[in-house]
Amino acid sequence: MNQRSGPATRGVDHADGHSARLRERLRASGLRATRPRIAVLRWLAGHPHSTADQAAHAVRPELGSVSTQAVYDVLHACTDAGLLRRIEPAGHPARFESRTADNHHHLVCRACGRTEDVDCALGAAPCLDPVDPAGFAVDEAEIVFWGLCPDCRPDADPTGEDRLAGTDRGDRTAPRR
Repeated sequence: MNQRSGPATRGVDHADGHSARLRERLRASGLRATRPRIAVLRWLAGHPHSTADQAAHAVRPELGSVSTQAVYDVLHACTDAGLLRRIEPAGHPARFESRTADNHHHLVCRACGRTEDVDCALGAAPCLDPVDPAGFAVDEAEIVFWGLCPDCRPDADPTGEDRLAGTDRGDRTAPRR
């Protein structure tokens, strides 16, 4: 069997351009370009905000037997190297994404944990400038917007129309736990 036809690599084209770019990024970050690292990074590129368990489950068909701990190790190494960003919404498992080159925020569903990127608002953002930074050199602010996604909102219209448009925001918010 050649390197591409073995059971551990079924369905994987190691010569594809995306994998080559990932190998270059790993090496440029001082990491070895191992099959588990490439598989996890490639999967996260198409499935942002995934948990370690989700990533482990997703790469097993490609890698064969791979422990969840091995995937945690990949995620930790890649996060430390700046290739991934770890987000930890309160009450939900840590999630990982490959969008690291900008300062963006997240929307998190209180019911199912669905997480979406949201770009920073343009213009004045007073919450990003603390009144008293207590001597800190602030270089990042993490903002998480909480609510219910369209799938979890009991009042969501199946046609996609927002029946609450124009109503008071207070009617849409889930009770605080």
